[in-house]
Amino acid sequence: MTSPDPLARARGRLRLLALAFLLAFGAVGGRLLQLLLAEPPATAARTARAEPEVGPRADIVDRHGRLLATDIPSVSFALDPLYVRDPAATAARIAAVLEGVDTAELTRRLARPGSRYAPVKRHLLPREQRAVLELGLPGTILRTRFRRVYPQGDLAAHLLGAVGADGRGLAGVEYAFDRRLREDPDRPLRLALDLRVQFALREELEAAFRRFRAKGACGLVLDVHGGDLLAEVSLPALDPLRFGEAPEEVRLDRCSGAVYELGSVFKLVTAAMALESGRVDLARRFDARGPYRIGRFRIRDVHDYRRALTVPEIVAFSSNVGTVQMAFAAGGAAVMEPFLRRLGFDRPLDWPLPERARPLFPRRWPEITVATVAFGHGIAVSPLQYARAVAALVSDGRPRRVRVRADAPVEVAREPVVGEATVERLRWLMWLVVERGTGTKAASRRYLVGGKTGTADKPARGRRGYDRDRTVSSFVGVFPVDAPRYLVLVVLDEPVGDEGTFGFRYGGWTAAPVVGAVIERIGPLLGVPPADEEVRRRYFARLREERFVDPGTGRREKRLAFVAPDRR
Repeated sequence: MTSPDPLARARGRLRLLALAFLLAFGAVGGRLLQLLLAEPPATAARTARAEPEVGPRADIVDRHGRLLATDIPSVSFALDPLYVRDPAATAARIAAVLEGVDTAELTRRLARPGSRYAPVKRHLLPREQRAVLELGLPGTILRTRFRRVYPQGDLAAHLLGAVGADGRGLAGVEYAFDRRLREDPDRPLRLALDLRVQFALREELEAAFRRFRAKGACGLVLDVHGGDLLAEVSLPALDPLRFGEAPEEVRLDRCSGAVYELGSVFKLVTAAMALESGRVDLARRFDARGPYRIGRFRIRDVHDYRRALTVPEIVAFSSNVGTVQMAFAAGGAAVMEPFLRRLGFDRPLDWPLPERARPLFPRRWPEITVATVAFGHGIAVSPLQYARAVAALVSDGRPRRVRVRADAPVEVAREPVVGEATVERLRWLMWLVVERGTGTKAASRRYLVGGKTGTADKPARGRRGYDRDRTVSSFVGVFPVDAPRYLVLVVLDEPVGDEGTFGFRYGGWTAAPVVGAVIERIGPLLGVPPADEEVRRRYFARLREERFVDPGTGRREKRLAFVAPDRR
């Protein structure tokens, strides 16, 4: 066998070597071509890490389809520092054509070692885009993103919340339903909110907020039967486009994210508890000659009545002394604590938004706690939580979950907290408050309104006790009171009385007129018919006024008595 030709072997080796070089150069050339064709400013991965892509979010609309939040295309401008030879000169050229660009800060970004992405400005106007293109800077990155805007401005800002630069919700509805809004952008999210009602509430509440120089304010309108939150306003106003720049007290949703000792509006809860216990009826009288003593504590009324008051008088005139005695007559702590728990006052409000403050619920129930809770001190709840409870007490006695979304199911407690008889009597008592008691300034020309006033001293700062110079004033109203459909609640934090209120900052002077004005405006919008005169006559027929001579002053005063309609 002859050996292979040495020349042939050499040629074979040369072919293999040439093929190896060819493959190597092909790989290098292919990689160079890939780099040349790739995005020049930065690789896609690096760009994504520097400024994530923001996809569109679904629109948010009110219950009638009116637009509350939407996305619009927006162009952002950035530079790849790899292509910038003179950071200071480049930054100066850019700042000369774009407002709001900090030359020193942009210079630092462009000079950052290893950086491939330097953001310059978001949301360029068309003229700004043209100016950037005319600069002709190497490494220019113009990217179309989506910007969240709110066509109604700050009208419902606290409820809607806000969206961050990464396109994710930061607060309110935007946060609670963030996944739904991002994953289904073609289907609007419809809220229970009614924009017409929201506008009327905001206008009336803001006028009172400014007039009485309040620190804050909350207003809300609730559908008594479905639990729909038709309107919710928190003041001071919040700009949703500048959410991150707003101070904490402005971002705070005072309707659901803050708790207050609400004072005398809580007497409605105590009255319902007392009537439901079966140990107190509307004809019963309690000695209102104060002060009422519990150990070393003294409980007083604003006015010394110097006589016994009927239950209707106690509620209508807002007597602390009479309310405390009602609470003890009903059974005290053994009845009060479970009653309040059944209304949900011992836990945060069950609703989807993150603005959900935990109530301050007593851990121990000595007599003094029972007494103070009876008239709204020693327990702190959010206004929305309180409104939900009152809505239950004036409807069918069963609490409902507050609905934010219009398509959410109506969730109603199986067992009522109070029975039909208590509901009917509570409605009449609330009517009496507006007709003859402390809430007359909430009266409406069109509707029979029921309600309750509240004025509570705030806890003192840095010491025990309460500060008489700082109050929370409130009023809760329902209409039509004989068959309530809607509840309106207004809370003013630290209002200051003026000449029109004779310096008074009580809820009956500051908050009650707001509720009355709101009811006058929204009733026709919601299709509520005017009051039936027969109902008005029937309510008056249950009222008997007696003349009482004060033994101390000799003055003749009215005593409000109740004629029970079911006493046959």
